[in-house]
Amino acid sequence: MHDKISLKEKVGYGLGDAASSMFWKIFSMYLLFFYTDVFGLAPAVVGTMFLITRIWDSCFDPIVGIIADRTKSKWGKFRPYLLWVAIPFAVIGVLTFYTPDFDEKGKIIYAYVTYSLMMMIYSLINVPYASLLGVMSSDRKERNTLSSYRMVFAFGGSLLALWLIEPLVNYFGGSLNSKTGWLATIAVFGVMTTAFFWGCFFFTKERVKPIADEQSNLKADLRDLLKNRPWWILLGAGIGALIFNSIRDGAAVYYFKYYVSSSVNFDFSLFGTDFHMTPTSIYLILGQAANIIGVILATPIANRIGKKKTFIGAMALCSILSLVFYFFGKEDILLIMSFQFLISICAGCFFPLVWSMYADSADYSEWKQGRRATGLVFSASSMSQKFGWTIGGAGAGWLLGYYGFQANVEQTAVAQNGIQLMLSILPAIAAFISVAFILFYPLSEEKLQIIEQDLNEKRNQIL
Repeated sequence: MHDKISLKEKVGYGLGDAASSMFWKIFSMYLLFFYTDVFGLAPAVVGTMFLITRIWDSCFDPIVGIIADRTKSKWGKFRPYLLWVAIPFAVIGVLTFYTPDFDEKGKIIYAYVTYSLMMMIYSLINVPYASLLGVMSSDRKERNTLSSYRMVFAFGGSLLALWLIEPLVNYFGGSLNSKTGWLATIAVFGVMTTAFFWGCFFFTKERVKPIADEQSNLKADLRDLLKNRPWWILLGAGIGALIFNSIRDGAAVYYFKYYVSSSVNFDFSLFGTDFHMTPTSIYLILGQAANIIGVILATPIANRIGKKKTFIGAMALCSILSLVFYFFGKEDILLIMSFQFLISICAGCFFPLVWSMYADSADYSEWKQGRRATGLVFSASSMSQKFGWTIGGAGAGWLLGYYGFQANVEQTAVAQNGIQLMLSILPAIAAFISVAFILFYPLSEEKLQIIEQDLNEKRNQIL
């Protein structure tokens, strides 16, 4: 339990979230755009689909956590899923971005089926991956470090995806509206994610054992979860933070295509091939690079002043800076990019903090109840992501419809203002809600030290 985690294992753990985040970021930034401007669905229809499929998928996460907690194999409880689900993850991802030659009703059904399957497969691999953090080490500082490695690789994967997505779509298909371009590009990312998940499987190890070797009892696990106050608070804070991110992410491509309308491109070469980067790509890449800075800053700041205070400060700044963002005009490119950088640094701090805090809430439950259900507790992290993403993603589609958005035409002043709101005031409200929840989080650093010491004593007694 107290083995020092090697650099190789930290990198291996990070590879898992690099894989997940590639598809997650493509879904966050481009899926709504793909469904409206390439697939040909109305934004309100897409918003409703996001709501229905993601609510089910959010409820599916705890089921995966329960199953993972009861998995027994020579590789442990959680690592086997990285091996088993990596290829289905890639295949369903490609099918999600395939555009069949169906009528409107057929396309809607196809989108519902493939997207629902994609989110379920995502849960099957991501919930066990997230839970792995809770059993790799029992040391709080090691967990903070692992969480930071995870987030650096997560944003690194996102950065790579956002750097390549538009150039690859244009390379394979000639334009961002190309069906063939999207299909081939997602296939390339599918190969990469499979390799990364398998790397995570081979390089990591499960160490932490429960303090009691009791028989599995689902009813008791659920009862313990319902009594876990820190878990509920993190759930609410996570939902608010993910709404903040998903609304901003979902609106970014529209913001540049239909509001800023800049035609300036930036050229670069890769493997002897020339690619073009749009201002949209620069904006998104800048945000991911800044996220990485936030991830790196989160651990030393949290180790100094505590996770709760760091969380509050980061999300409060996100809210304030997003409010200011509303007042930028389409010609204020430098200010737009600068504030994207600052907001993204603050937003990047959230992710390693919340993952480490979920591990703490799992320890709290074991300390309080004498039972450990890491997978079930960690499924809250994925569930909060899905709920926040559900509300933000569905809201983005409905808001576009409400403001009168029409794909591939010049937008009205009302629609343009609506897109502005989706990059500024609306996510600012969500960030403020996240802060309001975390104010009630009860696990101080002093309390966590007591919990860690008590659990280590009990584990040493059974060794």
